Order: sequence, then structure tokens, then C-alpha cells
Amino acid sequence: MPIILLLLLIINSACSQNKKKSNDTATTNEKVLQPNIIYIMADDLTTQAISAYGGIYKDIAPTPNIDRIANEGMLFQDVLCTNAICGPSRAAILTGDYSSKNGYYKNESGGKFDETKWTFPQEFQKNGYQTSLFGKWHLGSEPKGFNVYKYHNSAGQQGHYWDPVYNENGVDVKEKGYSTNLSTDFAINWLEKERKQNDPFLMILQYKAPHRPWQPDTKYETLWDDIEMPYPATFNDDYKGRELTAGDTEMTMDYFSRRDMKLKEPEHLKGKEKLAWAFYGAKPGELVQPENMSYEEGRKWRYQTYIKDYLACVKSVDDNIGRVLDYLDKNGLTDNTVIILTSDQGFYLGDHGFFDKRFIYEESLRMPFIVKYPKLIKAGTVNEDIITNIDFAPTLLDIANISTTHQMQGESFKSILKGTTPKDWQEGMYYHYYEFPYWHHVQPHYGIRTKKYTLSHFYYNIDVWELYDLEKDPNQMNNIINDPQYTNVITDLKLELKNLMIKYEDNKSLSDFRMITDSDFGSIVDHEDDETSVQDILTNRKTTNEN
Repeated sequence: MPIILLLLLIINSACSQNKKKSNDTATTNEKVLQPNIIYIMADDLTTQAISAYGGIYKDIAPTPNIDRIANEGMLFQDVLCTNAICGPSRAAILTGDYSSKNGYYKNESGGKFDETKWTFPQEFQKNGYQTSLFGKWHLGSEPKGFNVYKYHNSAGQQGHYWDPVYNENGVDVKEKGYSTNLSTDFAINWLEKERKQNDPFLMILQYKAPHRPWQPDTKYETLWDDIEMPYPATFNDDYKGRELTAGDTEMTMDYFSRRDMKLKEPEHLKGKEKLAWAFYGAKPGELVQPENMSYEEGRKWRYQTYIKDYLACVKSVDDNIGRVLDYLDKNGLTDNTVIILTSDQGFYLGDHGFFDKRFIYEESLRMPFIVKYPKLIKAGTVNEDIITNIDFAPTLLDIANISTTHQMQGESFKSILKGTTPKDWQEGMYYHYYEFPYWHHVQPHYGIRTKKYTLSHFYYNIDVWELYDLEKDPNQMNNIINDPQYTNVITDLKLELKNLMIKYEDNKSLSDFRMITDSDFGSIVDHEDDETSVQDILTNRKTTNEN
């Protein structure tokens, strides 16, 4: 009997040892198999410029490498920006929180992003990922959570297209060449020579292009000189019923500068005179066009110059994304690497007669978002769920199986990537834009966007509500806020909007909202003291366009 007991103890011990070895091996394998992540963001890239999304430029200016990500992954149709302007969107993506919580509301004189805030790259770094950043940062502060970084550090971190200055791990370095190519060079060099080959990595590659002033690479400068680009269906929008909102901006075809139009600068100019000459056209009454052109001819000439330069910049972005994809293929990294292609918001390519972004309207609200990860995502899939940019951070952490105690306002959509939408997934999103009057004179506004409707309130020195039925009016040409058949719809949307503002901690008074806008420029009007709670406004059944 003692011998039998001894044998049982020996067998049990051996099994325990084998189980421990098995668990250790599984843990090691799990670490090795953690996905790499390459997050690519092009500044001001819009869905209209990506052929995978269709549109009027898809055959003239195709984007085959971006399309490849869509064909081999998932294309999202309804990823929306919570504040459609560069810096605040980047802050929302990094923190997983709205501007009202992360504190970064505006670009112009908006201060610096609070570098003490939690960001998802810091969490990746803490959990053993190698982290790197190349290209545009544009948050005023120094990046945190990166082992290596090299970001644009001139013109207020906007950077330049040609011969740009980069901050390389704390030291400014002037480089020779075209910035889209250079940022990719740095990224591929890090992938090939600097990273540890067996450890997972998070690489953020953020292009300046196709941001203003839309300077193409030399080889693409005259690419479409011999053709006339098509015009968007809403190019001649007359803003009827929206005169105080869409009709009162400085982002129409009348506001391109001499620099935008690539006019030859006089040689003798220096200093302030040089700047004044280059930026002439960006203010009211400064119309840039060749002599002897009619107004309408000049308007079309400005559009043609702009759209060709913009799409040529996108072509270089697409080329360089192809370089990254080729590197992954050649080095056996494709299957275990998550590739994300996105932008900081959408952009107007002559839609509604506009360039730039900022509005809750579809062209600036919708972000391109395409993800490829063979181990998780079925190739060639399309998703139409409402997702916002605050959902990116929790999703990236979820894909990497990284747990965090940090609370974010965004939610993971990993299950959506796998093909299953949670039953309680959001059916509407909250939007708030604060910056005014610079740049482009777009009224601050908040609102809600659902699958079927967009409701918004423009409030700075006007009191205007807008409602669009996206099924009947996808181009948002008809403001139906005063249509009596939508009275109940408005009531329901206002209640949803009220709840979202509470949920995302942005339920302040109009006075508080205006103070956020005025904090950097000073008030441009004398506001009456208005401590009216937005919640009270939303509870009021009557919503009109009365001032």
C-alpha cells in the first residue's frame, strides 16, 4: 500500500510539472502572438478621396493601396468625429474621451494638450509593447508613451511639406525631401533596424498630407493638368434655410489664398510683406483669380486648382501606405499585424461649395476608417454601425488583450470587427464644436447624429436649430426644423441629446460654452448674461430658428 501511494504521488507531481510547463509555454506563446499594430492617420483625408468608398473621383484618382486594406479587411461607413478639427480629434483618439473631459477643445490658440493625461500609447508601452511615432503630432506638447518619436516641429507643429523640421526624441532635425516620403522612411527604418524583432509593437504613422496648403510631390504636380475634375452635386449650394450657419463661413471657394493657388511669389518680398502676399485671399473681400475671369470662372478655377493638388497629395499617401504593406508582406508580418487607416475627421472637397471641416454635416463628420487583421476580421466586409473616435483607444487595447483600470468614455468595438454588433450598441452620437471665429468662421454648435437624423444647435451669437432627414435628404440641403410633421421627432431627438450630454459630462450652460470659445480670443460680441442650462433648452418642446 505505501508503494502504491508513493507511485501516485510521483505521477501527480509529474503531471503538475507538465501542467506548469504547458502554462508557461502558453503564456510565452501568447506574448509572442500578441498582434502588432500600425495606426496610420492622414490629416484631413476624407472618404470622398478614397476609391474604396466610391464617389466622383474614384476612377480619376484611385487609391489602390488604401483599397487593398479595405479588400482584405473591414471598411467602416459610419465612423464619426466628436469634434471635427485636427487637435481636438487627436486628443479624443488618444484619451478615449470627449473634449469636455480631456480638456482640449480647439486648435487656434487652444493651448497645449495636457501631457499628464492618460493616453493609450502609454498603456501599450507599460504592457511591454515597443511604441513609436512618426509624422504629425500637432498637440503642442511632447508625446508621451513612445520609445521613439520623430514628429513635425515647425509652424506650430503643423509641419511643412518640403524640407521639414522634425523633433527626433527631443532634438530638432531638419530633413531634406518630401514629408510624406520622409515620415514613411523613418517608420520603415525603425521597423527594419531599430525595433526588437520578436516583441510586439505599436507604431503610429501620421502624415501631414493632405492638409492645407496641399503641396504635391514634384512627380505629381501636373498629374491632372489636361482634364477638368468633376464637381460635387452640392457645389452650387445656395444655403437657403441655412443662411446664418452654412451660409456664413469663410471656407467657400472665395477663401483660397495666393499660396493655396500656387501663384508665383515676387522675388523682392521679405518678412511681413512676404506673408501678407502669400496669405492674401484668406480674408473677406480678397478674391484670388487671374485677370479677365468672371466670378464664376474664377470660382471654378480655384476649385480645379485645389482639388487637383489635394488629390495629388492623397496619391503620395497611398503610395507610401503601399510601401508599408509591402514591408509587412516581405517580412512575414502581415498575418499578425493590425493595420488601421483613418483621418482626424472628414473634409469638404467642394461639397456645399466648401473646403475644410468643422461642421456636424456629413462630409466633415464622417471619418474614413478601414481595418485589416486577418486573424480577427473577415476580408472584404463592410460595417455600418455608428462608431466614434473616442472608441478607438479602448478597441486597440482590447485587440491587444491589454487590461487597464483607466476609465474611458469610449467603448471597445472589437466584437464588431469580428462580425457581431452588441445588442446595446449606440444608436446615436453626440457632437460638439467650440472654435470661433478663427479659422473659417464656423459657429460653435452641438448636436446628435443618428442613423436617420442630424439635429444641431448653433449658439454662439445666434440661436439656430437645424434638422436633417438623412434618408430623404442625404446631402443635407433642406433644414426641416420648422416642419410640423417632425415635431415629435424633434422632441425625441432633444431628449436623446440631453441624455448624451449628461453621459459625456458636457451638460453646461450656454454661458459656459461661450466662455470656452472666448477663452483664447476674447469675445467678439457682447453676450447677454445667459446662465440658461442647455438641459432646460432641450427639455423645452419648442425648437425654432428665432434669434
